[in-house]
Amino acid sequence: MNLNKIWLKNYPKGISPEIKFDEFLSLNDMFEKTCDKFNDKIAFTNFGVEMSFKELKIKSTSLAFFLRNKLKLEKGSRVSIMMPNILQYPICTFGILKAGLIVENINPLYTKRELELQIQDSKTDTIIILENFVHLIEESVKNNSIKNIIITSVGELLGIKGVMINFMIRKIKKAVPSFNINNYYNFSDAINIKESKDYDFPDSNLDDIAFLQYTGGTSGQIKAAMLTHKNILSNVFQVKEWLGSHLKFGEDIAICALPLYHIFAVTCNSLTFFYFGANNILISNPKDIKSFIKELKKHKFTFISGVNTLFNKLLNDKNFKKCDFSKLRITLGGGMTVQKKVAEHWQSVTGCVLSVGYGLSETSPAASIDPIGVNYFSDTLGLPLPSTEISIQDENGNFLEPNKPGEICIRGPQVMKGYWNNEKETKKVISADGWFKTGDIGIINDEGYPKLIDRKKDMIIISGFNVYPNEIEEVAMMHEKIFEAGCIGTINNGNETVKLFVSTFPDEQISKEEVILHCKKYLTGYKIPKIIEFIDEIPKSNVGKILRRKLKDE
Repeated sequence: MNLNKIWLKNYPKGISPEIKFDEFLSLNDMFEKTCDKFNDKIAFTNFGVEMSFKELKIKSTSLAFFLRNKLKLEKGSRVSIMMPNILQYPICTFGILKAGLIVENINPLYTKRELELQIQDSKTDTIIILENFVHLIEESVKNNSIKNIIITSVGELLGIKGVMINFMIRKIKKAVPSFNINNYYNFSDAINIKESKDYDFPDSNLDDIAFLQYTGGTSGQIKAAMLTHKNILSNVFQVKEWLGSHLKFGEDIAICALPLYHIFAVTCNSLTFFYFGANNILISNPKDIKSFIKELKKHKFTFISGVNTLFNKLLNDKNFKKCDFSKLRITLGGGMTVQKKVAEHWQSVTGCVLSVGYGLSETSPAASIDPIGVNYFSDTLGLPLPSTEISIQDENGNFLEPNKPGEICIRGPQVMKGYWNNEKETKKVISADGWFKTGDIGIINDEGYPKLIDRKKDMIIISGFNVYPNEIEEVAMMHEKIFEAGCIGTINNGNETVKLFVSTFPDEQISKEEVILHCKKYLTGYKIPKIIEFIDEIPKSNVGKILRRKLKDE
């Protein structure tokens, strides 16, 4: 079947429809050359402390040496990172890659249960973890799943300021629970090995896996997208081609408020803006809007990325309007639907259009982005990036005409290699001719712009993160008083919210507060139901499947 690439007629002037793939041999090659190119310029900033490209290279090389020479990790081994946006994160990312290993990002908000599920699936035995979360891996250490532990603290790389921050976190906030693990390594010891600069590290090729990026996909089942060096580099080149004329090598200041364990921040901030020699300002806790805005006021930032809820929170704080937006050239929203009201408010306050990007973990992630420089919010998913095809297909894989709804499918060099140790699921979502089935329903309009209509499954999007009803229901029914549970997403105050319907056993009673406290034991914060409703019976089909459409009508 031939695909009519109708979007090309609307490509911005000067942008090639295809990327050139001849600049780097691997992500490691990009890292080395970029660090050498920008050397003493600032690569990352956190809590006001700066780290140059030169310093990043030295520390990452030392960590790579430690992983290979001290821990004896073989090429292709997985190394997990579990921490918020702090200076240690890019050191870990590039150090793991330089060692010929695979980066496995872990959400630092995970509960013990969620963490163990991922560790069991990936079979990782090495983790670099913030001290605040070490207590969560005790069980994995006891059963010998985790063998190598490298521990760091929030203030470890922040000098005198870090001493004060650590004291506040440990003694005042008491945010570091005690843990019973004796055999571990200190992060500082791993990044200060002088002989590492002479070590002969293994070569990585484009087909090697660079990241295991965990996602529930469209089913909610835990799966890891295998993203190769070629997948990620392709997406860097695609975004570079799309944004490049609006960026200035070595001069940009990029705000990184999205967590670095999220694929959006990995490719956008960690890699693309790193490639451009930008100073990435790492925001460790964007939920603390007051501190976030205080940090924003310190910089004449040129780029910021985020999700709809984050933009909305910023806009609703009067102090945000006092920031300096004079240099802001690009605002990029993704991870969830950007609401028109928020986008228009953003433009009126900052003078910068809120551009939308679309993609998934399985596509590294960017597949389409709004043309930069257009002075209005498009309310679409933008245009397919260079070397990217987007089609709308029916259930039989046939291409549909413009404006006819079907499943959004993506083909391009950024599409994952497949799911880790899960060929069955891989075959379900990647066709023989390379089309990735997103599970999203949408259209492509007459101008070639894809537009999202709805999600194929019952997945809920909370602040850009996927929440799956099956998991919420399973956790709820772990409570001894709950007989059945049904979960849906509902709109509350303009944002999507998790709503849980509960049916108790006969003669049992449970309060809404008890249900929420129970869920907090087993679920990350954004997954916890905000609305609880008790009903006599959960509506089900003849075969016992929960009828969520009826719950939405309740």
